Amino acid sequence: MSLRDRLERVGERVSGLFKGQEDLDLTSGDIGRPLLFLSMPIVVTNLLQVAYNLADTFWLGQYSTTALAAISFAFPMIFLLISLGMGLSVAGSVLVAQHTGAQEHREAEYAASQTVTFALIASILLGVAGFFFVGDFLALLGASDQVLPGATGYLQVVSLGLTAMFGFFVFISLMRGAGDTVTPMLVMLGTVILNIVLDPFLIFGWGPFPEMGVVGAAVATIFSRGVALAVGVSIMLRGNHGVQIRPRDMVPDREYLVKLLRLGVPASLEGTGRALSVNAMLFIVGTFSVTVVAAFGVGIRVFSLVFMPAIAMDRGVETMTGQNLGAGRPDRAATANHFAAKVSFVLLTALGLVTIFAAPTVVSVFSDDPEVVRIGAEFLQWVAPTFGFIGIVRAYSGGFRGAGKTLTAAALAVTMLGIIRLPVAWVASRPVDVPAWLGPAVVDLFARSLAEQGIWLAFGVSNVLAAGIAAAWFLRGTWRTADPRGEADPAVADD
Repeated sequence: MSLRDRLERVGERVSGLFKGQEDLDLTSGDIGRPLLFLSMPIVVTNLLQVAYNLADTFWLGQYSTTALAAISFAFPMIFLLISLGMGLSVAGSVLVAQHTGAQEHREAEYAASQTVTFALIASILLGVAGFFFVGDFLALLGASDQVLPGATGYLQVVSLGLTAMFGFFVFISLMRGAGDTVTPMLVMLGTVILNIVLDPFLIFGWGPFPEMGVVGAAVATIFSRGVALAVGVSIMLRGNHGVQIRPRDMVPDREYLVKLLRLGVPASLEGTGRALSVNAMLFIVGTFSVTVVAAFGVGIRVFSLVFMPAIAMDRGVETMTGQNLGAGRPDRAATANHFAAKVSFVLLTALGLVTIFAAPTVVSVFSDDPEVVRIGAEFLQWVAPTFGFIGIVRAYSGGFRGAGKTLTAAALAVTMLGIIRLPVAWVASRPVDVPAWLGPAVVDLFARSLAEQGIWLAFGVSNVLAAGIAAAWFLRGTWRTADPRGEADPAVADD
């Protein structure tokens, strides 16, 4: 029995827990139930996605603190490479969702096919560029001589396999746009297990494998991603789940590329803005000790795990907004966004309370260095009270994207991370000389550096302020008239 057939059988067994595409009506009836059933598999998929990184973090943490610090620099660079091209998958997801809501299924298939073509081309170009420039980029960020070789080796392997990583993300996005979030979850499950099993063999050199350290973790991840991509493409070619792609529709269409870029470039700016902010934050963090860098890396990985429900709600409301605008129901789309914001706020606030008490235990899973545990726990405890506000930001960002307002979502991300978080982190983490005429009290205040705690403070401040901006912006209602589909595509009009 093939892997694809096995996955389909597993899908039948979990149908009682997760509702498939055929069981969800996103454009009529209750709001909460379809949104939650759409988002639940995304939560699991994203948890499994984080498991790739957590597996690397766990095993490399057992290998050495230097290896852990190396991937603290490597992960943001991976995020940057993927974000530069991921706008195309967001554009494809939005177009598939709106065509599906409008019952334009042939147009949805064409959108998916073109998205796969151009996304894979973009990943090849980015991978080649990444391979040759990651060393210089990491040095620019301030990676020490201890950390630089491992981080560079990890990123060069990932660059060579970027098509495998990127292609699977495109599969997830297109299936989600059609309303199927269960199938990607099942594919992800199988390949995460494969990655977890491979990691220690390649990192430590178990059995017949050579000891590869940091590079071994990258090889395990890329191999697993390649398997996931092969399965995903096979599913879309068959067309039994989600959306179908057709080889004849995959011939590059320059006119359709313009449509994808109109939506995708701002979406790439959103993802790239997030990635650049993390890399810029590493420039600040990198001025501290290797221990602080390692603790920061663990904290960011834990955030990735905690924020999974909000990101899932973000992606779910993106699909619901797209399909309901396609069906001509903006009021229902607005209701879905407000519901998602409330649920995300409550859920992440509860997770924040748990994190405050569990922080030392959580960090100790990834490192046995007492100082890494202490500083990493402090990082989590400073930011945890503001987790709920991240839920609000992500919910409304998903709504903007689903409406085709990808530039608005990008502006929110840049405001939160670049305009608020980075300046606060820089000012609060180091003494600043200010003019004496401001008075002794002000001069003394700015002369007192919070050190790494200033970075932790910046995360909390930016979370709260960005939530208020996102809610106010959404309530303006300018997203309601968006229609990124445009005219019928010539390639499918006569089909």
